[in-house]
Amino acid sequence: MDPTESETACFEAGIKFGTLYHQFAGTPVSPDSATSLERAMAEAIENQPHCVDVSVDILESELESALADQSADYAELTGRFMEVEMVVEYEGTHVEASMTMEGDYPMMRVDRVE
Repeated sequence: MDPTESETACFEAGIKFGTLYHQFAGTPVSPDSATSLERAMAEAIENQPHCVDVSVDILESELESALADQSADYAELTGRFMEVEMVVEYEGTHVEASMTMEGDYPMMRVDRVE
């Protein structure tokens, strides 16, 4: 059985989240560079087919809190420091997906399929 358009659209969202997270995890980030990194991440993922919108929010309060506990001026980017929302459209199917932390794990989920 071939996947449905909705299943394919959800798969596309998953691919984009995997790319976003694993491409940028470990990137040095500071409060001064957070905005430019957010923009770079969103624009990079929006280049991929079927991706129509990406919003990356680096949680500067979480970042500043982590930096207070160490001597470096930056931290390595992890899911702990970001929230992401994404819209994928495939063959008329609209998928909204997001990433937030669940405990210590960055959970990526499909929020809506139309």
